Amino acid sequence: MAVLRQWGLALGKWGGRPVARVQEDSGDPDVRRVREAAAAADWTGVREVLEARPESDDRTELLWAVGDTAGVERWIVPVLEADPDASLARLVAGVRHISWGWEARTGARASEVSREQFEVFHSRLQSAEEWLYEAAEREPRWTSPWYGLQLTGRGLQVGATAARRRFEATVRRDPHHLGAHQQQLQQVCEKWGGSHEEAHSFARDSAFGAPAGTQLGQLVAIAHIEQWLSLDSGPDDAYMRRPEVSASLREAADHSFRHPDFVRRAGWAQVLNTFAMAFSLAGDREAARECFHATQGRVTEFPWYYINGSDPAAAYRKQRAATGR
Repeated sequence: MAVLRQWGLALGKWGGRPVARVQEDSGDPDVRRVREAAAAADWTGVREVLEARPESDDRTELLWAVGDTAGVERWIVPVLEADPDASLARLVAGVRHISWGWEARTGARASEVSREQFEVFHSRLQSAEEWLYEAAEREPRWTSPWYGLQLTGRGLQVGATAARRRFEATVRRDPHHLGAHQQQLQQVCEKWGGSHEEAHSFARDSAFGAPAGTQLGQLVAIAHIEQWLSLDSGPDDAYMRRPEVSASLREAADHSFRHPDFVRRAGWAQVLNTFAMAFSLAGDREAARECFHATQGRVTEFPWYYINGSDPAAAYRKQRAATGR
């Protein structure tokens, strides 16, 4: 599930500047460790890495590294049979079935996905829901099962009311969970049955309702990018270059990554990449240069795949060059 990964990049040199190459470990050695353990069907190794991290947002990338690993669905079942009360194993099984479900559906448009693919997709997501609800019941303080249920809910089209309840369940346990807010923002976007007005309102309320220095300012940038994506060529650029859009982005940046309380915890690179793209599209070269510099050459797949789905790093380099960096 590429849209859920917070990928980083390998650093090289090109014309005296970092060369962006999107890779899967985001510079965190534990991501590689847990992926290798998952590929080797080493449950002890997977468990040790996951248990060493705080439950919630800090564990998200590690969980998806396991979930995106082929074959986990085969060896996790015997683990559960050996320990029927294993909460973490249920969580891993749920996350794997989400990713496995999207593998069956693929990233194609709905009109291009066969009925058989949708049947497999829904079946795997329903299995994921069972595992995640069981994990949530056994560990009522855990955030991750509810975050996973936000994802299954969208795929199974549970509806706006149920989706909102799942989001609220996640943020009751972790009020500033970035992934949970990103998922709910998608839920209220026009393309999922919401509206631009609802998306902007949710983004601003979430960002400015949180203390200064959180990552939630990214939501404001995402909402503008989503509206840009919905428009035809010409009107899209005209929208992003409205003065009020740049002002909105600057205000969100001030409340988020520019604030002295901002901490570069998991997900920070994606936040800065998103602002870099939004400021670039807005024609705010000074602010865009600031963001590109702050990324330290680290590129994340989201949001650059919106510009170049086959080579997000190339989109990053092109936009960075356009700012004069």
